[in-house]
Amino acid sequence: MDSGAGSDGDITASHPTARHLRAAGEAPAAAPEALDHAASFPTEAHLGFDVVPYGPDLPDERLFRLLGNVEGKRVLELGCGAGHASIALAKQGAKVITVDPSSARLDAVRSACEREEVRVELHEGDLWELAFMRGDTIDIVLSVFALSNVPDLDRVYRQAHRVLRQECPLVFSVSHPASAVVGADLRVGRTYWDRSSRPWSTDDASGAEYPRTVSDIFTGLSRANFRVDTLLEPEPPADAIRSAFWSQAMAWVPATLLVRARKEGI
Repeated sequence: MDSGAGSDGDITASHPTARHLRAAGEAPAAAPEALDHAASFPTEAHLGFDVVPYGPDLPDERLFRLLGNVEGKRVLELGCGAGHASIALAKQGAKVITVDPSSARLDAVRSACEREEVRVELHEGDLWELAFMRGDTIDIVLSVFALSNVPDLDRVYRQAHRVLRQECPLVFSVSHPASAVVGADLRVGRTYWDRSSRPWSTDDASGAEYPRTVSDIFTGLSRANFRVDTLLEPEPPADAIRSAFWSQAMAWVPATLLVRARKEGI
């Protein structure tokens, strides 16, 4: 069976959600109908800082309305990207706290906050390292395409549950589990149930994505005392300008899974 990944499982050039990734020293390939920007979701320049994005080539919070009115609410973002979501929420009146393991990303977000004239509280650390936060103090936990890179997602669920107030939501987008099956060349490269990690690399960073099935995600949330009330597999709009992430596979298989789950229990 042919695979879009290399023999070592590297997804640098094969995964729809990692279209910006490349082996060290390689020049990035041009994407069809791509916008002229640095292609690294959610750091794409055309996104702006006024609305929360959820995934490449998808509508945003203006359509999905997963967060509601955030004015005066305490919002925790897990993984900051270039700060688009955090800054958009701060502009809407939220009190935003962001946790990210990358000092470079946090520095970039800090600079963006100064340009946009908003305040976001920034913390460097792994996404499950929330001991600095008191329990039952957060109104929304948000994560945009960061949880796919966490090896132990249950730890994140438990910490998110601890800091959230009762009935408040955890909202996140991740690589859709089905997208790991089909490569950019539309060839099936692995089974849906293959949970082995998928390494990636850029000129200055490396890591791995940890595929999970939809049932893995749902069961993990249930065991952590979350009630899932929204599960979306959005289709890219047919008439949209394609980003540098676009591949033909995204027209056949969803690239993004969107979840909203509310805290239950104590």
